[in-house]
Amino acid sequence: MNASWLLVLPLMVPFVTALGAFSTRSSQVLQTSASLIGALVGAFASVLLVLRVDTDGYLVTQAGGWAAPFGITLVADRLAAVMVCVTAVICLAVTVYPLGRDTWDSTEGDRAPLVQLLVMGVQGSFLTGDLFNLYVWFEVMLMASFVLLTLGNRAGQLEGAIKYVVLNVIASTLFLAGAGLLYGKLGTLNMADIAVRLSDPVNSELMFSTGMLFLVAFGLKAGVFPLFFWLPASYHTPPPVISALFAGLLTKVGVYVLMRSYTLFLASAFPKLQLGLLAIAGLTMLTGVLGAAAHFDIRRILSFHIVSQIGYMIMGLALMTPLALAGTVFYLVHHIVVKANLFLVAGIVERLEGSGELSKIGGLWRSRPFLALVFLVPALSLGGIPPLSGFWAKLALIQAGTQAQAWGVTAVALVVGLMTLFSMTKIWAEAFWKAAPAVEGAAGAKPASPGLFPIGTVVALAGVTVWLGIAGGPVFDFSLRAAEQLLEPAGYIHAVLGGEGRAR
Repeated sequence: MNASWLLVLPLMVPFVTALGAFSTRSSQVLQTSASLIGALVGAFASVLLVLRVDTDGYLVTQAGGWAAPFGITLVADRLAAVMVCVTAVICLAVTVYPLGRDTWDSTEGDRAPLVQLLVMGVQGSFLTGDLFNLYVWFEVMLMASFVLLTLGNRAGQLEGAIKYVVLNVIASTLFLAGAGLLYGKLGTLNMADIAVRLSDPVNSELMFSTGMLFLVAFGLKAGVFPLFFWLPASYHTPPPVISALFAGLLTKVGVYVLMRSYTLFLASAFPKLQLGLLAIAGLTMLTGVLGAAAHFDIRRILSFHIVSQIGYMIMGLALMTPLALAGTVFYLVHHIVVKANLFLVAGIVERLEGSGELSKIGGLWRSRPFLALVFLVPALSLGGIPPLSGFWAKLALIQAGTQAQAWGVTAVALVVGLMTLFSMTKIWAEAFWKAAPAVEGAAGAKPASPGLFPIGTVVALAGVTVWLGIAGGPVFDFSLRAAEQLLEPAGYIHAVLGGEGRAR
């Protein structure tokens, strides 16, 4: 397939699917069919993109035929391609999960097109080659996610949505300020062109100020210490399938942009920020897992765990070695799958028990032993138990930490791994192992089955986690090649600018 189509399809497919889902919003069957076809086509196209990028190294297209840095550039390297692919997988999972329900309320018809618009914003953020369009894709994500958070109009949703949107607007403003500084001085927003121009020592004063602005802006979106407080206040409020989509994807966009920025056009500012990033990584891991240990609602616990796991990814970025960056790439893939799956399992538990509060539920091991086993797979993977995917991701980062003699953050990573396992076993012991609390009358009535499609979805994602752990060598090799690309930005610059990149 033509390279341009491979880059455009991850954007066009969710857009067309959103239109199809919106136009069929009065019919559950037609809307579900449109969403499912779009998700399948998107997943197939993303796999083709990964295979092609792994062979060619980079794919680039210039919209409208305007050459970079003047046109709109779409570009995929191995990191961007694998992020597009795993996003498509999660889109497919959250499309299949609700199938077969016997309810169709007034908000359902609006949810499917918004999910597709959110996915389009995420895919655009991974594939764009310039900062202005990155800002546009962020706004697409923000608008879609804000409406998804508020669908249903429950008080908890509105409170969480307000915190979410206020903090993300602040982040977008800081990002826009950083991009404005660069454009005012350099006259370009193309990331490859910025990298070339910032290599001139005359422009070096821009690097630190812009680097700090981007760190705060994307740190807010990623949920790093001390800017994470909006995340556990909002991610548990929407329906579980939306929580899963948010938990799997949104914070990873912030991590992705930090990786892109500090390996491409802000590489010169990185040494001044490295110690700060290491400290942020350690504090993010620690505060996230302490928050998880202190809560007793499944989705709140999982939300705090998003924060602690983002700390691991920032640790890999801060170490900035090939092994550390490869560990972060592998960690991104592992965590998107595992975290989305845990939220989907939490949704099944809430459906069966009527609550996610650990004090109000129990006994699922006896009534739903298969669900208890399916929960254990992503839970143990998140805790870093071998041979699951989380073990290899953590092992790579800890090895990278010891090689770099970053003893402090490495020790924190080891301790947080144990504490993560503790809080996962707390959920399992309370929700699955302990006896069910006594209930009276009609309040004790429970659904006979969680549904074929929800169970099938969580089993499939658990299978991906097991596969990444047992036979994930090719994925880690791919991650190593992605890390090598990130550490050699000349290839990206030449792919986007061609001869211009070398001549400047």
